[in-house]
Amino acid sequence: MLAKEKNSEVEKILFFLGEIGINIIEKELNETFLPGLSLGASCIYIDYKKMLYPGDILHEAGHLAVTPTANRKLVGTDKIASDWPTEGEEIAAILWSFAAAKHLELPLEFVFHPNGYKNDSEWLISNFNDEVYIGLPFLEWAGLALGNERAAKEGKEAFPKMLKWIRE
Repeated sequence: MLAKEKNSEVEKILFFLGEIGINIIEKELNETFLPGLSLGASCIYIDYKKMLYPGDILHEAGHLAVTPTANRKLVGTDKIASDWPTEGEEIAAILWSFAAAKHLELPLEFVFHPNGYKNDSEWLISNFNDEVYIGLPFLEWAGLALGNERAAKEGKEAFPKMLKWIRE
């Protein structure tokens, strides 16, 4: 789904992100890795005129969400580590965006569109639908979600339900 303006899915995403503490700032952007999107210190910059895939907002939010607070404040500056996001954080951001899509009742294809994820969108959707949650150990380690076994022991809901949406 190409986007040149806000639509109901985008409004739903923006409301959710505001609720969990991820700021959205609308501004004109030059060329960026994801058209119309860029990350800043604890925020996402959006240029609605250039954004192609609104589901990418959730993936970018996932990057902020799985990054510790101290580092989240450095995103978009020259003080963030040169290896940010790490491969583990990238995988965790992908899985976080899956959980967010499920929470918001968005079609997985909205987030995992064919023109993203290095042509692995179908593979990711297939794995997630089969409850093969690549990256779940990271989310569990970060205190964001629980796998089936630990959730059963603790009497809590297992992933894709999240314990919390933002890493401390």
